[in-house]
Formats: sequence, structure tokens, C-alpha cells
Amino acid sequence: MSMEEYKERHVLAVDRLRNLVAEETVGERYLPYFQDVAIFLLELENVRRKIDSGAWEHYSIEEMRSINEILYSDIDGDHYKNSWANPAFAAGRFGLERGRLLSMLYAEMRSGLPYAFENRIDYLTILYELFIEVYNCFENAYREGVQDEKADPAPEAKEIRDIIYWYASDYCDVFLADRILEQIDPERSFAADLIEHADLDDDRYLYRFGEYITENELGTAHYLRTLPEEILQKMADVYTEGYRIGFVNTGKDLSKKSVVNIRYTLGFEKVVRLAVENFRKMGLKPVIYRAASGVITKREHHKIGYTGAIPNWQYEYDHRQDQALFMDKRYIERRLEVLRTVYEQHREMAAQFAGPAVMETFGEKPFSPESVPEAPAYTAEQKELAVQYDSRSGQITNEYIRGDERSFTIIAWPVPEIGEKYEEIFGEVIRINTLDAKLYEKVQQTLIDALDQGEYVHVTGKGTNRTDLTVRLFRLNEPSKETIFENCVADVNIPVGEVFTSPVLEGTTGVLHVSRVFLEGLEYRDLELRFADGMITDYGCGNFDDPEEGKKYVADNVLKGHRSLPLGEFAIGTNTTAYVAGRRYGMEDKMPILIAEKTGPHFAVGDTCYSWSEDIRVYNPNGKEIVAKDNSVSLNRKTDLSKAYLNCHTDITIPYDELEEISVVTKEGKHIILIKDGRFILPGTEVLNEPLEDM
Repeated sequence: MSMEEYKERHVLAVDRLRNLVAEETVGERYLPYFQDVAIFLLELENVRRKIDSGAWEHYSIEEMRSINEILYSDIDGDHYKNSWANPAFAAGRFGLERGRLLSMLYAEMRSGLPYAFENRIDYLTILYELFIEVYNCFENAYREGVQDEKADPAPEAKEIRDIIYWYASDYCDVFLADRILEQIDPERSFAADLIEHADLDDDRYLYRFGEYITENELGTAHYLRTLPEEILQKMADVYTEGYRIGFVNTGKDLSKKSVVNIRYTLGFEKVVRLAVENFRKMGLKPVIYRAASGVITKREHHKIGYTGAIPNWQYEYDHRQDQALFMDKRYIERRLEVLRTVYEQHREMAAQFAGPAVMETFGEKPFSPESVPEAPAYTAEQKELAVQYDSRSGQITNEYIRGDERSFTIIAWPVPEIGEKYEEIFGEVIRINTLDAKLYEKVQQTLIDALDQGEYVHVTGKGTNRTDLTVRLFRLNEPSKETIFENCVADVNIPVGEVFTSPVLEGTTGVLHVSRVFLEGLEYRDLELRFADGMITDYGCGNFDDPEEGKKYVADNVLKGHRSLPLGEFAIGTNTTAYVAGRRYGMEDKMPILIAEKTGPHFAVGDTCYSWSEDIRVYNPNGKEIVAKDNSVSLNRKTDLSKAYLNCHTDITIPYDELEEISVVTKEGKHIILIKDGRFILPGTEVLNEPLEDM
């Protein structure tokens, strides 16, 4: 459809919304809902017009801040308790089925907020029309109810669900198709243009993104302005150089690529601008796409792309499975059809995509979600459909953006919310992110030399930590030329500090327990996973009074809907400097897994670190080839791809102070102790204890 046609529809939709606010043609119980949501949509339209006319650029910082607060106020803090976006509140007013649907509808209307700032008339028109169609449905039910003398008439939940279903199905080829193109096409450059041309010394630029802006984003931007240019350049360089070295170390040809995806949190634009210039010197143009907000494009509560602050993580968590309200096999097939069609139409462009360069943040208040029964949740059948979709979409994506040709890098920085010593902590993180890679390379090789002698590794917890896990190791055929563990310094995973392998599943058995850990922004207390032959057989956590709620929480967010997952990675983190920094500043609970995984042994459930690129030959700095890249699950790729990849990889770290011992057991039965009582005792690794002594 042409933009002119959208503009005609847009005018009609906005007029209808204006009239709707003053009407009383739906049941009395539903009238406040429709009026409130219509007013919100008209607020979005007012913002869009200010953007379109250029009036926005003349607003003061106070005016911009006020609009930002108003647009996000309904789901922020305590306001969420009485928001139509809260499934529990909506269900209390409208009943469970209608409440869930109308809450989801309002959440979908809220997804239009960034579209107003991007002046996307087409997207906003589609949302307005969806809302109006549901409203008309209630109007019709009201008219019929009045005639039949029904009290508070409303349409059946199925009628509302059908409208939402066909919206999602019909507009897959708009929202989902555009989402794919945003990820690979540098011409779709709203954020990139803003970062390149904005006055980064004027806070007003932050509000132009349309994301929620708090003291974290403002404080980060303010602090970066105080840093010398050489420090900012150093931050950008370690980030982009890690990306480049990732290609070198895995033998992938970066010169074949022309596009890099930059993901970050608002406030870091001064560093991102320098990183863009660095990437351009490598021949790479940036794609900087926004984290998805709509039900058609988002991946549960995960924020993949650039984002501002999150006004309310409980809101994100409550709506993570909104697709459960309408998902069926036909809808999944429709999504896959769109996915393949778009990639096929843009095959050459997709082949130019080199992979993501991610800049994470940490320091925000940890989030532990409440269990909300009224929130939509997948049925057992829908969980299977979601897993199938992830598997098949992963295969399609890999066909056009080959895993053996792409790479990535990740780095993390603190935000002001971390505490009063933010600036001091920031300086410490700069130091951690730029530690001497050569020193770690040497010490880690000493660990690997011992590990390569083993048949299995035995890991035991200390005190209340119940870990007792045997990890079976790959058997080397030519130890003089081959190695089991990768010597990971500072390339794709910054900072330095780990050795890792893909364990042999058969014979990997026992219990993994952590007293407290944060995974993908969610808190887990007393997380326990049990393994037999490398596969999870039981699991739970202590977040909830009801153990079954704990199991469901782990099943949804760690197992990702799979009935079981393999132990895809075993690693030993060596960055004791980062561990001590976490303790010194009391920020262990806020450190991202990117840093936390370097502060003790860690175990990843899901795919191996080499998924989709197992056949690329990879070597350690000493010239030995890393041969432990597959396991019995990933080897299914040779016969049935759908059984080989799980499309998830979640790292779980045991901190040094919860660790009793890590020992390597050789085929002769010899025990080589690497770590004892939280200290490295293998000769040649004692230097790692020096930061621990200063703790």
C-alpha cells in the first residue's frame, strides 16, 4: 500500500478517535477503558504532528521531559497497579478472558509510542484501526444488548480474539518484514542519523528517540561529557577491536561483510559515534535498530536492539507471552512464510550482515518478577509451537546469514543507578575491560594444559552450595596438536578471563546449585539444575513459596519452553579482578553475566558456543586446534537440523566463595586440583589469587 493511501486512512482514523472520546455507545463498564486508550492514542498523534512539523525541535528540555513522563506514566511505578495495561487490573474489571484481551490490546497500542517519534504514519494507522475495530465490536454488542435489554452487553471473547488474530496474521508482512529489514539494511537509519548529527552535549537529543529517559540515561551522557576524548576513544576501540579480532581468531573473512549491528542503551552516544567511525574504517556500515515493542515482533520480555530505560519490568514480564491469546499453527506458518520471503527477496543484503556488536549496561535495580495468574501464558501445545518456530526461524536465518561467516562482540558498562561511587566504578570497569590479555593468555594456557589431561572435571560447592557435578571431557586423539578448551582472552566476550569447552554429554551428571544469580535481567534464588548424561532432568528455584511456581519460572525462562536442555558449555572464569571489584563495591547482584561468567566456573545450558559454525577450524594462540566443539545434540545437524539447535544459551556462574573444589581426573585416576576453597592452586596460576588477597 502506498504512503498516500495510508495518509488517507490515517486522517479518517484520527477523526474517529476524536469522536470516540466523547461517545457513550459501549457498555458502561467498558467506557472508561476505550476513552482512556483513545486519549493515549491522541497524545501519540499530537507528538507525531510536532515531529512532522518541526515544532518538536523548538521545545525546551523541560517540555520534552514532561511529555516523556506523561507518555510513560501509566505503566511506571505504582501507576501500573491501576493501569489497563495490567492484566490483573483489567481482568478484575472485565473478567479473565476479556480482561486479558483488552490489556493486551492496550499494550499493543503502547507499542506505537516509538512510531510517533519516527513519524511512521503507516504503523500508527494500523494500530489506530485495530483499536477502532475492537471498539466497533463493542458498539455493535451494545446496540444489540440494548434491544435485548441486556445489562452491560459486550462481545464474546472469541470475537475480540479473532480481530487480534487477523491483525497479527495480516500485518506480519508489514511489521515482521520491516523488522527483518531493520536488522540488515543500513539505509533504515533513524537512530544512526540521530547519533551522527545530534548535538550530544545537549540533553534534548535523548528525548528525540522516543524511549523512556531517566537519570540513568541522562547521568551516563553527562558523565561521558566529562571524560577526555582519549578515554572515550579507548572505550570505543576496545569494543570495535574485539569485534574485529573475533573474526580473525575464528578464521572468518570480515572483508566479505559490509554491515554491523550496534546494540546499546541510550546515554552512550558519544562512544557509539566513535565506534561507528571505527567500523566505517573496517568497511562496515551500522544498523542500529530499536528493541521491538509490538506483539508481532518482540521476543518475550527480552530487549534486543537499542533501548532507553524500562519503566516497569513487571509490565514487560506480564506481557511477554501475549501471543498466547491467539497463537496457533497457522499463525506460526504465516510468520515463517514472511521470514523466508523477505530474506529471499533481500538475499544479497542479508549476506552482507557481519553480526551484532553489543554494549550492555548494568547497575539497575535487580528485578524479581511476581507471578500474575491473569497474565497470558502459553499452553503446552503453544510452547511446542514456539519452540518449533525458534528452531525453524533459526534455520532460515542461518541459510541467509551464515553462522560460519558471522561473529559478534559484547562489552558492558555501569549506569548511575549502581550507586554513589558510580564514577569510581566506571573507572574500575574501564580497567577491567582493558586488562593485559597476554598475562591471562599465559595463565589460562597453564589451566588448559592440565584440563587436556582429564577424562572429566569434578566441581563441588562449599557450605550451603549443593553443587556436585561431574563434567565429562572430549578425548583427544593427538594431544600434541589438539586441545579441548578454548583460551578466551578479549575478543568477542570482553573482558578477558575464561577457558571453555563443549562437554561430552554422556557421563556428565550431578547437581548444579547457585544461591543467587541474575540471568537475562531476572533474579533466581536457590537455583538448582540436575543433570543425567548431560541433560537437565529436574530443576527448581526458591523465588516463590510454591515450589511448582519456581519450576514453572525456571521452565519458562531458563529452559525456554524446552522439556530439557543439554549442558552446552563448561568454563572456568579467571578474572579475579572483576570478582573483587564486585565484592568491593557490593555490586555482585548487579554485574551482567558477561562479567560475572569470568568470576568463577560457569555452565551454559542450551547450544554450545560453536553453534552453526562447528566445522570452522579454530586454534588457540599456541597453535593447537580446538576440537571439542560438538556434542551428541549438536551432531544432529548432520541428519536433522531441527534436533541440533535449541536457540538458547544461558550462562550460570558459581562465585569463587561458593566453591569448594575444581579438580581434573585423568584416565589413570590422578586428581589435578585447579581450585581449592575458592583459590587457584595449580602451579603457574597463583597470580590469579593476588586480587583475592587484596579483597
